[in-house]
Amino acid sequence: MSYIVVSDAQITCSFGVSPGTLTVLPSGPALQQIGSKNVATIMDFKPQVNIAPFGMCTTLSNPQVASATSAAQGVLTPQPCIPVTTSPWTPGSSTVMLGGLPVLTDPSTCLCAWGGQISIVNPGQQTVTTS
Repeated sequence: MSYIVVSDAQITCSFGVSPGTLTVLPSGPALQQIGSKNVATIMDFKPQVNIAPFGMCTTLSNPQVASATSAAQGVLTPQPCIPVTTSPWTPGSSTVMLGGLPVLTDPSTCLCAWGGQISIVNPGQQTVTTS
């Protein structure tokens, strides 16, 4: 069983130190709401627009973290998270579409260019979809 994801869903990154929030902008002809919250699609992956930062980033594949860690003589030195997502959430729903796009469901993930996996912790509501 999967849940449809809506705006204000709680998300996490495997290299972030705190949870973030998914924002679904109120735009486009495909806009739908559950309750008073906008329904997300797999295309709601834009950093700083849809995907908020996760506090501090802890991966050495992030050049800022690598540089700060090097300056600290090898002691891991987390730096402010700035998500770098470049591709849609996957897989999304196989049966529920919105404006020709799969709606976002809670098993979906999104990848950050620095290697982090972004996951949905709380979909923001309790409406069920079949896939």
